[in-house]
Amino acid sequence: MNSKYPIAALFLFAFSCDAWAVDSYRYLHVTLDTIWYIFLFLLPGVLLPLALAVWLYWRYAKRGKNSDSCPEPGRREGEEGNEP
Repeated sequence: MNSKYPIAALFLFAFSCDAWAVDSYRYLHVTLDTIWYIFLFLLPGVLLPLALAVWLYWRYAKRGKNSDSCPEPGRREGEEGNEP
């Protein structure tokens, strides 16, 4: 094992002071309101796909199975083809 890494780590720890440490609660100004900010930031990411799924389900459920507005795959609307 290479011995220069533990020595470098001891050197860094020996000369570190409290001011160099990142205290996340002080540095990032974490308060009780931070949880609500995170919640409100993530809320659209959950609700928008859900609302889109509901809207698309409702839109295609309205059409019905034998609707003329949704042609067969590979066939254009109004195109007459040879039926097998």
